[in-house]
Amino acid sequence: MTSNMGNADRVIRLIAGIALFSLFFVLEGGARWLGLVGVVLILTSSVSFCPLYKLLGLSTTGTKAS
Repeated sequence: MTSNMGNADRVIRLIAGIALFSLFFVLEGGARWLGLVGVVLILTSSVSFCPLYKLLGLSTTGTKAS
């Protein structure tokens, strides 16, 4: 699994992931489960790999995705 995310992409995903995950603790009812989407963003940021980028052949590292 090669990295397909640049540093700016990782930072943006991490901040958005933390913000979304915090909704899990703030919201009530069924809407609170939307906060778990933040976990996906945090995980992809931590491993520098996005499966969707791989499927679409995208990369934000500045090099061509393989």
